[in-house]
Amino acid sequence: MLGTIINAAVIVIASITGILLGSRFNETLKIALIQALGLVVLLIGVSMALKTENILILTASILLGTAIGETMKIENWLERAGARIERKFKGSKFAEGFVSSTLLFCVGSMAFVGSIQEGLTGDATILLTKSMLDGVAAIALSSTLGIGVMFSSISVLIYQGFFTLLASFISPYMTQHVVAEITATGGLLIMAIGLKLLEVKNLKVGNMLPALLVAPVLAYFF
Repeated sequence: MLGTIINAAVIVIASITGILLGSRFNETLKIALIQALGLVVLLIGVSMALKTENILILTASILLGTAIGETMKIENWLERAGARIERKFKGSKFAEGFVSSTLLFCVGSMAFVGSIQEGLTGDATILLTKSMLDGVAAIALSSTLGIGVMFSSISVLIYQGFFTLLASFISPYMTQHVVAEITATGGLLIMAIGLKLLEVKNLKVGNMLPALLVAPVLAYFF
């Protein structure tokens, strides 16, 4: 849970900073910081992906998972759900800040993959990197939408905490081989996020999420 707690704390501190000093952070600086972090995210993804013990399982997991995600149109569903929630709270600045930032910080692959990674292995690297990204975003959002952004830290605690605890509960039943393939598959998703942050390629990472469920099944049987 340490990664999630730090993530929530960073959002609170960054939101207060944004309210007090947000106007001094120009858009160019914010973009530059996010792209710099994109390089770090890409490196983390590569290091995770290299932990695979069977490249065929990794390949099959990504291909099958993406096929399932594309068929279900997970990315489109997430975008439509987010848009509906935002429209419902339009007009209330506090609610808009809370909802917009909650969707940004929670409805993303890093939140899910990072929580699972920490729960399975105790490694909070992804969530700590996500904390820095969320911090930059929280400064930008809170400078315009106010204190509602700060309260999204509660959503982060509940959402990421749930998946971390769930993963830690099932980790004793996972073999080292299965954990390695889940980690490697998650690493490819993190690489995709890094490419997106660097504006190299806008991949539909949401549609790849089922790969994290396919990977342990394939690793277990093969």
